[in-house]
Amino acid sequence: MDDRLDSLAAIEAAVWHQLAGCVAEKTHPWRTPVLATVNGDAADARTVVLREVDPRTRQLLIYTDERAGKVHQLLNHPRGTLVMWSPALGWQLRCRVRLSLEMSGLAASSRWARIRLSPAAQDYLSPLPPGAPLHGPAPAHPPVTRAYFAVIDATVESVDWLELHADGHRRAIFDGQGARWVQP
Repeated sequence: MDDRLDSLAAIEAAVWHQLAGCVAEKTHPWRTPVLATVNGDAADARTVVLREVDPRTRQLLIYTDERAGKVHQLLNHPRGTLVMWSPALGWQLRCRVRLSLEMSGLAASSRWARIRLSPAAQDYLSPLPPGAPLHGPAPAHPPVTRAYFAVIDATVESVDWLELHADGHRRAIFDGQGARWVQP
């Protein structure tokens, strides 16, 4: 960004504007954040795809195979962190989120109806769960058993915004306590 935003309100609005836009803009780097969760006594992280963003409710939606390791992790510890970096903006976001899962309700079934005939549907139709051992490369079109589609709802509880800039780095926190500047 050429013009640096100076007010916390403007920065927070710009963050949510960028998040909402990244869903439609396939090349936006925030579309594929890293989701970190807890796996027993260890951290676990993977890249996910943001499918929907609702700034009003502070919700980020992610699709997943219901048998994926992250599903088990979030059912046992429903908190995580999404980390995103935009080189164009010079902004890093760390969004602390409360995670919930829907596998069979309206949120899942309506979204599955939208993608079930698209190439993306193949991600949720494998007879084997993610990470299952194979004796060679995965078949291009595995036999279809049933859909293992689920929706992860990541409700943002706090945003840690960091701007790296030649004129000085800045950092702010946006959470239930309000918005405030903090040392970068």
